[in-house]
Amino acid sequence: MQNIVILTGAGISAESGLKTFRDMDGLWENYAIEEVATPEGWAKNPQLVLDFYNQRRKQLMEAEPNAGHRGLVELEKHFGVFIITQNVDNLHERAGSGNVLHLHGELMKVRSTVDDSLVYTVQDWEVKWGDCCEKGSQLRPHIVWFGEAVPAMDQAIAIASMADVFVVIGTSLNVYPAAGLLHYAPREAPIYLIDPGQPAFSPSPRITHIKEPASKGVRLLLQRLVPDELQ
Repeated sequence: MQNIVILTGAGISAESGLKTFRDMDGLWENYAIEEVATPEGWAKNPQLVLDFYNQRRKQLMEAEPNAGHRGLVELEKHFGVFIITQNVDNLHERAGSGNVLHLHGELMKVRSTVDDSLVYTVQDWEVKWGDCCEKGSQLRPHIVWFGEAVPAMDQAIAIASMADVFVVIGTSLNVYPAAGLLHYAPREAPIYLIDPGQPAFSPSPRITHIKEPASKGVRLLLQRLVPDELQ
């Protein structure tokens, strides 16, 4: 069975109503990145950061996976599918995808501020100041903030290197180190880019650009990759 490795970005979740910093010209619900998505912002005003992610969590709990997410689940009937996502939402999992690696953390999880290995799943949308880990330390969002290392990067590289087909959905490929994963796909692996915008790299015969939003683009990808008799 062939392996399809899929790198997803904000574009696939945008159709479920989830916005990104880039949608807001560097602001997210009127907050600057530096205020809510950096270690410095957390040190300066942790209550603001908690409130911000509480609202993002509440918004996520009201959102639903879209046809793009569900279409990737259909691929699992015919291929080994591995999803590497830059998104912190859980829409891939809720759609039914079995192998999902989150590069930038997970919104529905929190972790200890003294021991990174203590990670907890949030059952509700609200995390309060005073909510502590078992070691008595305040819990923080389990998010990789700007300026922090990406712990899952080595695992993502290993997954990318197994690709028979590499697919990029809903990302401009401007955010590193995630954008560099494309270079770890085997040279013989065809690449599909699903995004209505112009890619951040030069055209290549190896790359097929499907200039559509995620939902429609994934449907077109299925038509290309799955033989007619299997549809």
